[in-house]
Amino acid sequence: MAVTPTRRGNPATDIALIAAFAALIAACALLPAIPIAAGVPFTLQTFAVVLTGAVLGTKRGFLAALLYLAVGLIGIPVFAGASAGPGPFVGATGGYLISFPFAAATAGFIASRLPRKGIAASAAVMLLATLAGVIVNHLGGIIGLWLLAGMSLYEATFVDVVFLPMDAVKALLAALVATAVHRAFPNLLPRRRAAKPAVESASAHA
Repeated sequence: MAVTPTRRGNPATDIALIAAFAALIAACALLPAIPIAAGVPFTLQTFAVVLTGAVLGTKRGFLAALLYLAVGLIGIPVFAGASAGPGPFVGATGGYLISFPFAAATAGFIASRLPRKGIAASAAVMLLATLAGVIVNHLGGIIGLWLLAGMSLYEATFVDVVFLPMDAVKALLAALVATAVHRAFPNLLPRRRAAKPAVESASAHA
């Protein structure tokens, strides 16, 4: 028996959530950044991005991260170091920035499609989701360092590895927060329902 996610959303609520989580990503980006390697700042953006996906799901998570990028692109200083405009997209951070919507969507996809029965199972699913989002973010970052910073893939990977331990911690924290949010608001992600077997469906229309 197949299980499919279903959700009837309120457009006004969805827009509000997308805007709120885009603001959360911006707030985390504007906290004091710590330069670690290759001019790439260490911030809480990754935490906010994967939390956004885990809480909002695939589509809304993607749109929230995309809205954040759009706001920065038009000149509002919401990127790390209060930067804005097209510059950050073609600098060392470009790959990380561009990957944000896809990282959020990946976390949301996993969080909304795996069963979440009980707090332990829910926390495990959220951790898997946020870790997957972190991996997508790092892959984007490596590609960006390779294409935009003139590094070899080996050098880009070596630079990126510096961020992995702390980003794994961020993924864990995001998973814990997402689990708590979904316990408080269980209807944020699609409810899961069992699909009717094909034979039963066919006989019902016979």
